[in-house]
Parts: sequence; C-alpha cells; structure tokens
Amino acid sequence: MVSGTWLKRIRALGMKKYRDAEGLFVGEGPKVVDELMSAFPCVYLVGTEEGLKALTPEKIAVATQVEVITEAMLSRLSFLQHPQHILGVFTLPASSHFPLEVAQSQLCIALDGVQDPGNVGTILRVADWWGIEHIVCSPDTADAFAPKVVQASMGAVARIHVYRCQLPDLLMSMPDVPVYGTFLDGKDIYQETLTSNGLIVMGNEGKGIRQETEKRVTHRLLVPSFPAGRPTSESLNVAIATAVVCAEFRRRSSQSNGFTGSDIMSF
Repeated sequence: MVSGTWLKRIRALGMKKYRDAEGLFVGEGPKVVDELMSAFPCVYLVGTEEGLKALTPEKIAVATQVEVITEAMLSRLSFLQHPQHILGVFTLPASSHFPLEVAQSQLCIALDGVQDPGNVGTILRVADWWGIEHIVCSPDTADAFAPKVVQASMGAVARIHVYRCQLPDLLMSMPDVPVYGTFLDGKDIYQETLTSNGLIVMGNEGKGIRQETEKRVTHRLLVPSFPAGRPTSESLNVAIATAVVCAEFRRRSSQSNGFTGSDIMSF
C-alpha cells in the first residue's frame, strides 16, 4: 500500500519546481523503467505483480524501496491516461555545464524554446537513434525529466546528456564551432556541405529559432518539400524536422567513412 506521503510526492513530481527541489523524477512502463534503472538510482519502485515481473530480479534488487500495488492504486499515481503496470521514482542527474569541446568533435542538438513535451521526448529518441549524446536546451524548452517527456523518449533520456542554458551566450562562447539552423529561407540541406561536428539548433514549434539565437547560426539550412513549387504544408513538425536533419548528417558521415548503401540500411 502506497503511503499518503509517497502519493503526494509522486503527484508533485509532475511539476518542475518539485522535481528540482526533491531531485527526483518519474518514469512509467516496463520498457521505460527498465531503461532508466540502468542509468539512474531508483529510490521507489511500485507496480502490479504483472508489472514487476517484467523486470529482472537483479534490477528490482537495486531499488531502495519496492511495493506491489493494485491497478487502482497505480492509476492514482500515474501521469498516463492508461497506466502501464509499473512506476519508478529516480534520482535526477546532477546539473552540469555543456562541455564546449564536445561540439568541436561531435554532433550535438540545441533546442530553442521547444515547448511541447511530446516533441522534446521524440527529439531525445531521435538523438539516441542517431548516436547524438548531447542536447542543450534553452530555459523555456520543456524539461527533459517531465513525465510526458520521459515517456515520449521511451527511455532515451537514460543515454542523453541534457543541459540547460541561454543559447545565445553558449553560441557566443564557441565561435569556431559550426552552428546549423533550419529556416524557410535556408539553403537546401541536400546540396550543402555538412560537418561531422557542431550544433544543430531546432526552434520553437510556432516561432522557430528566436532572433538572438539566429544571429549565432553560421549555416542556414532548408529541408525542401517535394516536388519543388507544389502547394504543401507551411512547415514540418519540429521533431520530424530534427529526424530528417539528423538522418542527412549521419548519411553524409557514413559516406565519408566509406560505408555503402547496404551498410547504412543494416544499422
């Protein structure tokens, strides 16, 4: 039986100020919880008998506290419309500054005011798929450890380093790093030279990249619609656009490393 204290604490973790104050966040569902338990200390694990059976005994043993509960109780704790049998409370990673040398040797993503939790979670999942391990978020980007973001990431947040900072200040501090951004007046991404390192900036769902950040973008890219000139939607969803951009960067990187088309398809 979940105590009233834990019930209140878990529900409060839906808000960022309480996540920051407690140093905790929530993950739900067998796959997500299993992924998170490999990366973050689990201080409280609850689930139905069926839900807990989805984890190995070794995984369950590392949780500080474990309780078997009913579906009815889980529905009171869950942030999901349809609870997924198991819920874990995890310790937030310590906040840290983005290491500038990373962008000099690797490809990274920056999110400038991306506010929809589903989009941020999907972008984390996209980054994980394409081997991009570092994402920088503006202060007004949805928190990577909000329940909806964690869920949309399908556990990818366990493998991505997330930083929060003022993007214009960050970009100003790394003048030698290529900074890419997507714009409707940008140059066709399929015709431009792309590097294997740098920062890809993706902007707000409705407003795009803010002006202060745009000033620091060194390469303006366009994901063209097809065929050219055909009436179409105004723009792509930011998560979809991120997937398209990352795929093209990785395709170029694979080609430069001597991979064939069949190699790429087998990834």
